[in-house]
Amino acid sequence: MKTQESRFQVHDELTAPERSVPVLKGALAGGGQLSNFIGVLAGSPAVLRAYAKFRSELRNGSLPLKTQQRIALAVAQYQGSEYWLTTLQRTAREAGIGLDEIALAREFDSRDEREAVLLRYVKALLESDGAPPVHLHEEAREAGWSDEQILETIAHVALGSFTGVVTRAGDVPRDGSAEDGRMLRAA
Repeated sequence: MKTQESRFQVHDELTAPERSVPVLKGALAGGGQLSNFIGVLAGSPAVLRAYAKFRSELRNGSLPLKTQQRIALAVAQYQGSEYWLTTLQRTAREAGIGLDEIALAREFDSRDEREAVLLRYVKALLESDGAPPVHLHEEAREAGWSDEQILETIAHVALGSFTGVVTRAGDVPRDGSAEDGRMLRAA
């Protein structure tokens, strides 16, 4: 069985540049194993640290986790990142989002009208060459989203876009596949 190989080395705590190791050890301390995406980012300590800080700050923002997950799903679908979609579908389920809502989020929609309004704003952000139409910004405010939450939404779009670009440019294999490949090569 041949496994997909990343265009970038997928590092772990033994192969990563020294300045990436503390971030990787922190990620491992949470349990489980490193994702291939984090392993790729470890090739640049500055990029890994910037991603970790950006993601951490946004996770502790004012947007509910389910909203963050919906935004990420929509962006990953738009970006065409199979790696990121696979990961997000799992984490969205863990966050309590049903399969029907996952499918809707991938289409910039939700049964919850407040969420749907914000996802339409996200779609406009991604599709627009300039500022999204002002009426979508106003609709988000009228639906109860604060300026703080709208700014965080924009930041989540940027984070999701970054993730999609890296996973597509690096042809990053789905998690587990790199380990399977290492085990096959060792045999």
